[in-house]
Amino acid sequence: MCGIVGYLGKHDTKEILLDGLKELEYRGYDSAGIAVLQADEFSYFKAVGKLANLEAKTADFSTSGFAAGIGHTRWATHGKPTEINAHPHLGETSYVVHNGIIENYQELKNALVAGGVHFLSQTDTEVIVHLFESLMNSGMEPMQAFRETISRLKGAYAILLVTKQMPDTIFFAKHGSPMIVGVNESDEKFFGSSDAALIGKCSRVIYLEDGQLGFVSRTGIHLEDTTGTAVVPRFAPLPESKLSAQKEGFRFFMEKEIYEQSEVLSDTLIGRLADEAIVFDELNPSLLDGINEIKLCACGTSYHAALASSYLFERLGKIRTSVEIASELRYKEPLLCSDTLFVVISQSGETADTLETLKMAKTAGLKTLVICNVDNSSMVREADAAILTRAGIEKGVASTKAFATQMAVLWMFSLYVAQTKGAIGTETMREQIALLRETPAVVKVDDDLHERIRRLSKRYLHGHGFFFIGRDIFFPLALEGALKLKEISYLHAEGYPSGEMKHGPIALADPELFTIALMPKNLLYDKTKSNVEELSARDATICAISDEPFEKADDFIPIAVHAHYMPEFFEMMVVLQLLSMEIAIRLGNDVDMPRNLAKSVTVE
Repeated sequence: MCGIVGYLGKHDTKEILLDGLKELEYRGYDSAGIAVLQADEFSYFKAVGKLANLEAKTADFSTSGFAAGIGHTRWATHGKPTEINAHPHLGETSYVVHNGIIENYQELKNALVAGGVHFLSQTDTEVIVHLFESLMNSGMEPMQAFRETISRLKGAYAILLVTKQMPDTIFFAKHGSPMIVGVNESDEKFFGSSDAALIGKCSRVIYLEDGQLGFVSRTGIHLEDTTGTAVVPRFAPLPESKLSAQKEGFRFFMEKEIYEQSEVLSDTLIGRLADEAIVFDELNPSLLDGINEIKLCACGTSYHAALASSYLFERLGKIRTSVEIASELRYKEPLLCSDTLFVVISQSGETADTLETLKMAKTAGLKTLVICNVDNSSMVREADAAILTRAGIEKGVASTKAFATQMAVLWMFSLYVAQTKGAIGTETMREQIALLRETPAVVKVDDDLHERIRRLSKRYLHGHGFFFIGRDIFFPLALEGALKLKEISYLHAEGYPSGEMKHGPIALADPELFTIALMPKNLLYDKTKSNVEELSARDATICAISDEPFEKADDFIPIAVHAHYMPEFFEMMVVLQLLSMEIAIRLGNDVDMPRNLAKSVTVE
């Protein structure tokens, strides 16, 4: 996601900041900026798009002598990717950069505006610098004001702040978002969101822990905890490989991205959940005027997200919904009616088949919507409206967090349709929003569960194939689980509706057929159980995923007890991702770069 860099020292501050931001490009971003305080004067630069645009803006700017600098690459959450919304954000005499989400920013902003503070951006970050300055204006010293500012923030954050009141200082705070402090033999100070930004610049680093804050100055590092108690810094050596540093300690980008899903889902939901309503500021309410059907169109993993969400559109939104594979729709001479909202789904926004169906729908006069991860992509430019999933860059070819965020957006959009059409009661909407709020915690990977799956994976390296089975919304999840395994392990796998096994596929059942059974307790459990028993009676090897053991299963992967099937869906999604990855790793495969596949399929 977003990237932060900082530097306090006497060398070329601009180049150090820009170089650090380049090393963080892998995290994904849509705008960037830097601010430098030197000789009691601020210089700042912002640019939308790639870092080359920021470099061009800073071409005539240079630094010499001691300076404090901070920089940031932003992936838009609050507000569009514009220069005004780009970091750093400024007050009267201070600048700030921030990763994460300030959940109570609206409450803080309202109080500051009532006190006469003027805001420039749409971001949550800007409240930090204004709150800090308002506290200093009330008579607090800078460190006291910074400490009090941090105590009033709710949410996740990594923060760097520079102020003219202490010009040779960079303040920092960390809670729920990564932040590293580095030093070298020249006693220069560096900051980065990951090791990659610091390799080659410093020799020792402090991996800040949640709740820690402080400042660096010419003379040293001050570190304290949430109670204001001083903490002795603990230094560690840097890894030597920049690629390894980008993986942040994980073996593969795919593994890192599975673990990131909790963070990115928070970004997906932020600003879109009210107490009794779904809020999509990017949509014009008239989008659904005259709409009686939704047609979802996608490829691969995005198709599975579309298929899963079709259950939600009909169940919650009470609207007729169909799902199309883009490569098939292009040539079937479809009937495209004007009362249909045509929705395309794509991680990249460049998928060739899906893009062509979007153009077909536009030509036929349909209203169009794209659900996508990349702003300014071809589909976003082509469609009438767009909802960004905010997943950040996904380097693993086999999609994980893109699927999770697509599902979250589609779930929210099904509720948006329901509320727009008056098809959902207040109590049901409250329940659904509460479930959505739970989702980031549901997908947080449990280390014990991951270890259980890793050990179990060694039993699934042979055989003549896999069946992934589930009912209702868990059937598309079974399809996605089978696709993940095929993509990275090169083992044959198929996804089936559980009730379809007896209509042919059960002929394959024997001990060398591995069945991964999705058995949610809150949705058709007894029906699924009967289907699994049919396979067990034919001596198929069963691995059940549920919240309680199934006596006919050979293996069991437990999930937490939930009161609704949607948390079960998201937790089983993580289990399937981990299981596929661990099987592929045991087979010696590069799970980030599976053979014959590409991240964005831009050819027919």
